[in-house]
Amino acid sequence: VGDPGLNDYVRKKAAYYKKKYNTSDPFKLADLLGIEVMIGDIGSRLGCYMYMKRSKCIWINESLEGNERLFVMAHEVGHALLHPKENCYFLRNHTLLNTRTEIEANKFAVEFLIPDELLTEYFRYQEYSIEQTARFLGYQRELIELRLK
Repeated sequence: VGDPGLNDYVRKKAAYYKKKYNTSDPFKLADLLGIEVMIGDIGSRLGCYMYMKRSKCIWINESLEGNERLFVMAHEVGHALLHPKENCYFLRNHTLLNTRTEIEANKFAVEFLIPDELLTEYFRYQEYSIEQTARFLGYQRELIELRLK
């Protein structure tokens, strides 16, 4: 997403929900927003957001753990907030899809999950590379680069 206005919009949206609900836990946020969440075997999909019968629903693959589970959940919450009427599937082999909606959901997820203070600590005080920071935080390098845009 090369559009600075769009990046700013997504960043502000993530910050708004973090502050309003005082959480950076995407599962807690979904619960507070009344989004139904199901965890189970959904095949090769990592996650899925669907709008059905005026209800927002998220499915998360039961095989996900740790930061990957948190990221996928935050990504799907991003779809629920940014693209509420669209059905979106997050596929394992296309983690960083380059469609506008997928990039926006990724941007929401990294803005929601990774606080500025943490990045400041890694880059200003520790002088780690993006690759090292990604490993320490447990996210893909591309996601850290997206967060820094």
